[in-house]
Amino acid sequence: MAKRKSGSIAVPFLVTIFIGLIIVGGAAYGIYRYFGFGQTDAPPEPTPRTGQTISYADNHTVLLILDEPEQRCSSTFVLMRSLPIKKEIVFIGLPTNTISLIDGTQQGLKENYDRGGANAAVDFVQKSFGITIDRYMKFDSTSFKKVCDIFGGVSYEVNVDIAGFKGDGSSEYMNASQIETFVTYSMFKGGERERALQSAALLSAMVNQADGKRIADGFDGSFNSIINLISDTTVTSVDYKNHKTAIKNMFENGTSIALSITIDGTDADKDFLPSENFIKSIVENYFTDENLGSDAPPVVADGGENGEAAEPITEERATINAPLEAGEAIGEDEIITVPEETQPAETQPEETPAEETPAEEAPAE
Repeated sequence: MAKRKSGSIAVPFLVTIFIGLIIVGGAAYGIYRYFGFGQTDAPPEPTPRTGQTISYADNHTVLLILDEPEQRCSSTFVLMRSLPIKKEIVFIGLPTNTISLIDGTQQGLKENYDRGGANAAVDFVQKSFGITIDRYMKFDSTSFKKVCDIFGGVSYEVNVDIAGFKGDGSSEYMNASQIETFVTYSMFKGGERERALQSAALLSAMVNQADGKRIADGFDGSFNSIINLISDTTVTSVDYKNHKTAIKNMFENGTSIALSITIDGTDADKDFLPSENFIKSIVENYFTDENLGSDAPPVVADGGENGEAAEPITEERATINAPLEAGEAIGEDEIITVPEETQPAETQPEETPAEETPAEEAPAE
């Protein structure tokens, strides 16, 4: 009998083993997947970033007035231009004896204020400088010193002979009462012009020296404290609600955000006449959005370390640039409390946004 070759037996044997491995392996893989072994959960979709959009609509101008008849000093006027998108606040001191030719007649800041109050002062500055003042705040001694306490006082160079100060030109710390004494001092060598300059420069230094993070964190409480002490203002709780994110972002993330500008002009006897070139310059540089880069994209405010989302912007969002009569001014005995961030939105009353007054169209030729 012929002897069979071993190779003819090995090939079918190997094929059988290979097919068996495929069948067993496929079954094992099916069981493995059936019980969920080796499966990796799909990564969650990233949470979209939400926040308050800060734009040039947040720019606003406020006339600050300090009126303390008991100090035997004229009222103090400082124009504050806030530019949150640039993280910048501009202070311009306005001499009380400022005059201007308005509607063909010479008028004065002090005379308008004494005759018609804060609204008349606002109207005078608007017409003299060709700008829009959105709101005003009139401080007395108590409310002014409260603001100084919130910011923590200031270190400032004092070179005038005032009781209680060194007056040698060196920097010295001032508390709220000393700041009040300094800005209401009526014997500056440069008269009302120098007093206005010093007042604006001191406010700028006080803002820059403050802890911006601390100011931002306590902004709600600070607003409540100040606004309830001021009996005459056109700033409303709606203004604060609409712009607090932009302002808080400016303080928290800005560096040396404040600057003061020295007003240029001519001393005419006892009056001061602002320079037309100076007015044109500040209007172009600080009050005209087109020259501030308004074509730049809006920025989104940082939500903060706790990840709290800021209030989203909507089409109906009011701006502080609304006319003065928009919104109710805070009355003498009215108490305003800013709603806490954690309260449901439906518990907060809805406010009707102010409609912006359209610019007048030039007549067709």
